[in-house]
Amino acid sequence: MYPDKKGQIEMKELSGWFTVGKKLNPENRWIKMAATIPWYEFEKEYSKKFSTKSHYTAHPARMGLGTLIIQRMLNLSDRQTVEIIKENPYLQFFIGLENFSDELPFHHTMLAKWRKRVSTEMMIKLINNVGGLETYDEESESDDNDNNSDKSGTGGGSEPELAEETGDTGNEGEIILDATCIPADIRYPTDVSLLNESREKLEKIIDGMYAGSNNTEKPKARTYRRKAHQKYLSFAKQRHPNHQKVRKAVKTQLGFVKRDIRIIKSMLENEPALIDLLSKMQKRDWETIQKLFLQQEEMYSEHKSTVKDRIVSIRQPHIRPIVRGKANAKTEFGAKLSLCLFNGYAFIDRLQFDPYNESEDLIPSVERFKKLTGHYPKAVLADHIYRNRTNLSYCKLHHIRLSGPRLGRPAKKVDDEDRLIARKDMSRRQAVEGKFGEAKRFYGMNRNMGKTDHTSMVMIALDVLVLNIRNRLKDFLTLFQNWLFPFSELLENRYQLFKMAKTCQFLGFA
Repeated sequence: MYPDKKGQIEMKELSGWFTVGKKLNPENRWIKMAATIPWYEFEKEYSKKFSTKSHYTAHPARMGLGTLIIQRMLNLSDRQTVEIIKENPYLQFFIGLENFSDELPFHHTMLAKWRKRVSTEMMIKLINNVGGLETYDEESESDDNDNNSDKSGTGGGSEPELAEETGDTGNEGEIILDATCIPADIRYPTDVSLLNESREKLEKIIDGMYAGSNNTEKPKARTYRRKAHQKYLSFAKQRHPNHQKVRKAVKTQLGFVKRDIRIIKSMLENEPALIDLLSKMQKRDWETIQKLFLQQEEMYSEHKSTVKDRIVSIRQPHIRPIVRGKANAKTEFGAKLSLCLFNGYAFIDRLQFDPYNESEDLIPSVERFKKLTGHYPKAVLADHIYRNRTNLSYCKLHHIRLSGPRLGRPAKKVDDEDRLIARKDMSRRQAVEGKFGEAKRFYGMNRNMGKTDHTSMVMIALDVLVLNIRNRLKDFLTLFQNWLFPFSELLENRYQLFKMAKTCQFLGFA
């Protein structure tokens, strides 16, 4: 059962909060951030997940969401997040507590439950809301899509033809597109190490099933685990094994894994009830290892290094290799995220573990911009991978300038004006790279600690939400500086202007 609590504590209720003989400062960043988050809108979606017939009372949505935001913003573990909330009255106000207390009404294990309850769709709606997309109506979008007969992505009916006749396109604003990989917290996978790990897990399964079997009088089937372990160590100690040694090691481990799989299947044929002796994690590993063995056997027999839906982690079989071609790592392992940057706020275009071509996200991003603002953007700043013929034709039809060099052979002579525009586009496009760097450096996006696909996606969405919340706080200082700038000439010197800006930053405006 979810409590019917529509009201939230407001700024006027701060008088009841005391810390070391003083009241809470209303200019604190956590109090100001609490005012930027639409708690009630999120609570309406969150409360739908609970049954009215249950006698148990759930924790409020603000408590769960606020705790998860604190964790991502400070890049802490579950236990560390609970401990720091106990010590800080501002954090307790942020999660909706009415009074300061040394004991919280929840345990650190509740964070895992909250991450399971929150869906990715709920987080995307919250991200759009914080980023200023409150007017974005999905129902009107579906109605407009039904009315449009053109499904090829050109859209808009006769609007482009009217713009060509009048000569006024009416395009305004610009959006920035880019994609990145969110590395997962796994060991760098190799074929030999994956097969060795599979063998070790299968041996534990065999031991557990034999201990609970009715035929313990018969000797246990030999698995040659010592010999297999020595073979693996002799290969792992080599610094730079050549291709032939790698194939030999893979063949050896494939033989041991195949033998263990045959033993387990034989035991299950004689006693099907033995499968109930395995834990939930062992059952999941057993299914994953069988798929992994078939993939490795196919790659070895056909002399290839790729296979569809390749498994690179036994405990996290949803993770896929993402080929990025970066200098530090050509291949990364985790989820792929496509972001759209508009007015400094980040919005999720696509988030999934299977690799994809990010150029497919350009047309949906532009159409979403059109539904929001009523007009197409004047420019789309993106990487050169977005400049394919489909996107170029779409942008040309709607009078959108797509940044980057033209397709084909480079031009022999480039105008100074075009060179200046390309340079400005390149500099402005770095804003999305800065968003990725900020999230990976400060908010833990460089290593996703989620163990399931759902949890990993929710944690990534929380990182994007934190970026937008921080941007909302910075907007206040920007507006204040823009208001102060016309009066800066009345000041005696620039030091006073600098001092006033620093004072605003100290009070929590930035």
